[in-house]
Amino acid sequence: MKSFDIPVFYRSGIITKIKQARKVTDPRKKDFSPTVLDFGPVRYIIARHFGFCYGVENAIEISYRALEENPGKRIFLLSEMIHNPDVNNDLKERGIQFLMDTNGINLIDFDDLTPNDIVIIPAFGTTLEIEKELVSRNIAVKEYNTTCPFVEKVWNRSAKLGKDGFAIVIHGKAYHEETKATYSHSKDSAPSLIIKNMKEAIELGKYISGELPIEDFYLQFEGKFSKGFIAEEHLFKLGVVNQTTMLATETQAIANHLKQKLIDKFGTEKYREHFADTRDTLCYATNDNQSATYGLLKGGADLAIVVGGYKSSNTSHIVELCEEKMPTYFIQNADKLLSRDIISHYDLHTRQVTSTANYLLDKQPLDIILTSGASCPDAVVEAVMMKILSYYTNVKSVESVLAGFDIAAE
Repeated sequence: MKSFDIPVFYRSGIITKIKQARKVTDPRKKDFSPTVLDFGPVRYIIARHFGFCYGVENAIEISYRALEENPGKRIFLLSEMIHNPDVNNDLKERGIQFLMDTNGINLIDFDDLTPNDIVIIPAFGTTLEIEKELVSRNIAVKEYNTTCPFVEKVWNRSAKLGKDGFAIVIHGKAYHEETKATYSHSKDSAPSLIIKNMKEAIELGKYISGELPIEDFYLQFEGKFSKGFIAEEHLFKLGVVNQTTMLATETQAIANHLKQKLIDKFGTEKYREHFADTRDTLCYATNDNQSATYGLLKGGADLAIVVGGYKSSNTSHIVELCEEKMPTYFIQNADKLLSRDIISHYDLHTRQVTSTANYLLDKQPLDIILTSGASCPDAVVEAVMMKILSYYTNVKSVESVLAGFDIAAE
């Protein structure tokens, strides 16, 4: 796979060594068991896969290249490049301005742009409508477009589904930038509908089976389907794609449920005329990170710390998986470790930052699951690791703990 030129301050010597060693011993990525780093009073259980994915590294490389290649020019990011505050803040400190917030509200009027300005399209991509707005102002939107190739793959798959006469169900969060972009491209090719979760898929299935009167569909899913979506026709020929950071298992469960409803209605022999298998739209990094999280949880631990931006969808799903098994703390960076006794963390359920006391249990060795989302720099994870170790005495040196990985990486 391509290697990207990203700033060295995003890298971690500790984590790079672990990842390189695992790559040597497991080149085909079949082993999702974690790595254990035993520092004595603390044992870190590290996920097999975590941190920057292909799409994120691609976006970072392009964004910093835009800065390097355009001294003196105004440079704008359409919105947050990725959902990580450390990365976005660094770009802003270097002079990049944001045109919109994550809700799509303009921070700078598009009319203020000139053809000499540089506009970077974020990793989530953008809508066809916004792209046309920029092109109408003679902005070269393709020059620094960081749209993730796996997001573009979903768009291409949607176009193919539309060409083949299928309507498209998008598993995603309607407010998320990626889903907005995918919906925009999808509805340009085919009748399209956004559903958030399995609960909504079950409701949708009831309209297919006739358990619910189909005219009620328009009220229940108001604002989530494209203009010209005819439920009486389009619900009976479907393909499923997803926001690439959703839970892969849930996307597949949604597809399986809708497929079964169509089999029940039209029979096994004819279902392929009514349902398109779209498994290949699932992002490899999302799959790997989620599979690695399941691998983490098999052995258990005393607590889990998940590092990443609070707006990050893929990170939130990792938190949800960990929360099912143990106390889990979702933090942006090491600054949220306020002390040995208090941690400031994000609660997914209340959508508020809260504090918890005595999060590091009075137990030695203390087993801590440590992982991150696909938009979190490894250096941030290392900083969390080292800050927790600073609270303890008689900690083994990093060199001694990593000694075995030197041999594995040779």
